[in-house]
Amino acid sequence: MGIALVILAAFLWGVSGGIAAVLIERGWDPLIVSFYRGVVGFLCFAAWWLARFAVIPLPDRRAILWSALAGLGVAGNFIFYFLSISQANVAVAVTLMYTAPVYVYLVALTTGAVRLTPGFVAAIGSVLLGVALLTQLVGGENLAGLSFAGVAAGIAAGVSYAVFLFGFRNAALHTSSVEVLAVAFLVFLLVMAPLVDPGKVVAASLSDDVHLFLLLGLFGAGLSFVFYVLGLRRATPVAVALVAAVEPVTASLFGLTVLGQSLAPLQWLGMVVIIVTVTALAIRQR
Repeated sequence: MGIALVILAAFLWGVSGGIAAVLIERGWDPLIVSFYRGVVGFLCFAAWWLARFAVIPLPDRRAILWSALAGLGVAGNFIFYFLSISQANVAVAVTLMYTAPVYVYLVALTTGAVRLTPGFVAAIGSVLLGVALLTQLVGGENLAGLSFAGVAAGIAAGVSYAVFLFGFRNAALHTSSVEVLAVAFLVFLLVMAPLVDPGKVVAASLSDDVHLFLLLGLFGAGLSFVFYVLGLRRATPVAVALVAAVEPVTASLFGLTVLGQSLAPLQWLGMVVIIVTVTALAIRQR
């Protein structure tokens, strides 16, 4: 059951990337898309919190600070991920974001928590090769139409996701995962509020695409995180790291079959290299 829940969460994350791409193709600002994903997610976590506790207990200061850091990571991840989708495509964006465990390992390396090993050096080299193939820095012409901004945003999304993981794991040592997510997404809303156009927010809620915004929030934040947290309690860490690779595969297939996006053979090879290497690294970390 734990493995099934994690697979379902990763699948929903992948589909949410495809839904975001549809909304962006229809002319919606990536910031508005990010905002609605977070709003719906926050409402889901708040409802889960109330249903579980009946009251709203306040976490201690350490938990709040770590949760706030996780919220900043969520904000950066959502914004840069959707910007990358708008400037590149779903497959490139999600695969670049999936390099997050590499940045987590680098932080652990700089803090002395782990040692530099030949295996990690090889993993970094493998990921860099995969990124070069995926963005067609090698074996392609003109980045296959990809903009530098799209590639940079994808990498920034991965760094932001690593910040979220770091904050979430430390906050969860002091309080429940439900409280961490609720506080994190509240911080996300506080960060996003001054960045979005209120008129566009209202227009989105009254548009014919409102159902897609709701599905984006449910699949990309609300239900997926709930399934992921529940799955963590029932599955081994190694298994969780392994099946999380479902997300980039799902998002890439969505872009290929629904949106008509395509990748060159060397780009597919780069995506496979990144997914396999990062999954192996995440398993070793756990």
